[in-house]
Amino acid sequence: MANLLAKKPLNLIMSEAHETGEHSLKRALGPGNLVSLGIGAIIGTGIFVLTGAASAQYAGPAIVFSFMLAAVGCVFAGLCYAEFASMIPIAGSAYTYGYATLGEIFAWIIGWDLILEYAFGAATVASGWSGYVLSLLQDFHIHIPPWLAGTPGAPFVMYNGRWEALGRISKTLAAKGIDPATLPHQSGVFNLVAFLGIAAVTTILVIGIKESANANSLIVIVKVTVLLIFLALGGSYILKHFSEATANWTPFLPPNEGEFGKYGWTGVVRAAGVIFFAYIGFDAVSTAAQEAKNPKRDMPIGILGSLVICTILYILVAGVLTGLVKYDTLNVPDPIAIGIDKTGVRWGSLLVKLGAICGLTSTMVVMLLGQSRVFFSMSRDHLLPEWFCTVHTKFRTPYISSICVGIFVAIFASVIPIAILGELVSIGTLLAFVIVCAGVWVLRRTDPALPRPFKTPLVPFVPIMGGLISLLMMAGLPGDTWLRLIVWLIIGMVIYFFYGRHHSRVQVAEMTGEPKRAPSMAD
Repeated sequence: MANLLAKKPLNLIMSEAHETGEHSLKRALGPGNLVSLGIGAIIGTGIFVLTGAASAQYAGPAIVFSFMLAAVGCVFAGLCYAEFASMIPIAGSAYTYGYATLGEIFAWIIGWDLILEYAFGAATVASGWSGYVLSLLQDFHIHIPPWLAGTPGAPFVMYNGRWEALGRISKTLAAKGIDPATLPHQSGVFNLVAFLGIAAVTTILVIGIKESANANSLIVIVKVTVLLIFLALGGSYILKHFSEATANWTPFLPPNEGEFGKYGWTGVVRAAGVIFFAYIGFDAVSTAAQEAKNPKRDMPIGILGSLVICTILYILVAGVLTGLVKYDTLNVPDPIAIGIDKTGVRWGSLLVKLGAICGLTSTMVVMLLGQSRVFFSMSRDHLLPEWFCTVHTKFRTPYISSICVGIFVAIFASVIPIAILGELVSIGTLLAFVIVCAGVWVLRRTDPALPRPFKTPLVPFVPIMGGLISLLMMAGLPGDTWLRLIVWLIIGMVIYFFYGRHHSRVQVAEMTGEPKRAPSMAD
């Protein structure tokens, strides 16, 4: 059992972090790139969909308090990530932090668990992305057959002369009293749109980290601009019709209807749990630590800066949206479009689709980047085959890892129905939060004198709260999601005990008595 808890020495980790040369990752990212990566990961369909649904069902206009509450929960975990990312600037993120503080078995669990967040998350996002792309193309009279736009069996219906994924417009049809069975329908066979989207993102990631970051930054600029346009149009309308907005905001905190989570302060709490997942992704910034120019300074800026910016945008969007439209009418798949329509701007729907596509594209970039970097670190430790850590001598990226992850995710997104995966992504991410928060507290006790460029304040309060809030969020997920997590971790344990444990550099060094050293990329 002692070998299972073997820790990777920090001096070994730091020597890996400071490697240079054509076989090492290229340090090309500044604070702006890192903040952009965080925003790219965080702002996806959450702000375009969850805001309306949570407001209509749980909190009313007080959804702004829910965003604040969810942000506080993320900040606890974000502060812990910031300490580790500045102190251990290496690509493995939570995997490496767990290896240094809790031991190899925990490192393997978190590394395997991160597949749920990054690879499965990218596949889930790609499926949603393909739906928005299909809809946008049809706006320009470009029609892709439904059998090439959905996973096997995914239902599509012909509505208003267009093929629409039933999952996206089911609420719209229900609101208008239309039975989907009365509409022409087809089923998906292979989601070619999602496949090509993942392939394009993978190509960018292989070509170079700077090119990937620049592409992500451009996409982030577009989607943030979309949100700012919405705020400008909505804010202008509210100023001209302030009495109407006041009526929509009244009551700001709808009274509880007699059950937990149905408005009132319990509704604010329930809505916070729902929209918490709109913040997921900031932790992916830490996977780029080994490619940051000055990680000690810039990693905390990237992680916490992206959280602050996204929180401000979320609160402003929620406030303007509930001022434009009465909250009880917002339980629709496109609440932002409903809000823009209220201002009289005809191209509102097009604007929302563009924002959603950009939001999901940048999320795919960051998720695939994160997964390939975690595999890179696990491979360097020999817990996975060594070819995962091969670095392209020209592009200076872990190209084999990126290509393997891209192929897996592209196929997964194209042929496997992934409605269940959203909850798996959530539970995988929250488990990572728990382990990172625990790791900060453990390392403060075991090695308090270790240099920490950024220190998490109020330890142990902050890591305890970060871990507890994450556990509470996990407890709210369905039992079958926990069962799938357990099955997934069992599969991981089988791989570890049959392969990883016997090849581990740390284990081999302990058994042979060899001095531990940083593995050369040329080995």
